[in-house]
Amino acid sequence: MRWLTLCFFLSAATAAIAETAATVTVCYDYGCLVEEEVNYAAAQLAEVRALLGAAGSAAEERDRLSQAVGWLLGWAGQQTPIVADRGGNVADSGVYGRMDCIDHATTTTRLLRLLENRGWLQFHRVLEPVRRIRYLVAVHFSAQIEEFAPAANEPQRIAAEPDNAGEPARFVVDSWFRDNGQPAVVLPLANWLDGEGEEETERVAVVARRPDDGQPIER
Repeated sequence: MRWLTLCFFLSAATAAIAETAATVTVCYDYGCLVEEEVNYAAAQLAEVRALLGAAGSAAEERDRLSQAVGWLLGWAGQQTPIVADRGGNVADSGVYGRMDCIDHATTTTRLLRLLENRGWLQFHRVLEPVRRIRYLVAVHFSAQIEEFAPAANEPQRIAAEPDNAGEPARFVVDSWFRDNGQPAVVLPLANWLDGEGEEETERVAVVARRPDDGQPIER
C-alpha cells in the first residue's frame, strides 16, 4: 500500500512538472558571449507538448521537433535581442542579438533538454552538441539527437536499429541555418557531416578564429 501511495505522488509530481512554466538560458553575440534567461509560460509549453505528443513515429517527431524549436526560439526572441538573428551570419552581421553556430548549438541543446526532461520525446534522446570540420579548417557546431525504439510498458529506452556504420541513428537539429522563429533544420548526422544544410540567406563564406585552437569557425 505504501508503494502504491508513493507511486501516486510521484506520478502527480511528474504531471505537475509537465504543466508548469520553465526558464531556459539562451546565449548570443557569438561564442555565448552574452547569456540571458527566458521564461516560457505554461500555455506556451502546453502547445509544444501537444505538438510533440501527436507524433506517431520517429520521423514525425523529428518534423515536429523542427517546428517546436522554432517556436521556442521565436518566443525567446520576444524577450531578448535574438529576435534580430538571421539564418547564417551574413544578413545580421554586426547586429546585437546575432547568434553563431556555438550560440545555436548551446541554446538548442538546452531547449531539447527541457523537452526531454519533461518526458515529451517519445522516440529520441538528446546528446551533446556535435562538430563538423570541412575543408580542414571550417568548423561548425549543432545540437544532436539519437533515435531509440520505445518499448511498450518498459521504462528503459532501447536504441533504435543501428545505421550502416553500426551506430544508432543520429540527427542534427541545426537552428543556425534559419531566421529566428523559423523551424530548425533536422538532418541525418551523416548528411550534415558531408556538408548538407542550406541557409535562408545567400551563402557567403564567413569564418572567425577560435581563441583556443586557432581554427576558423563556419559561423
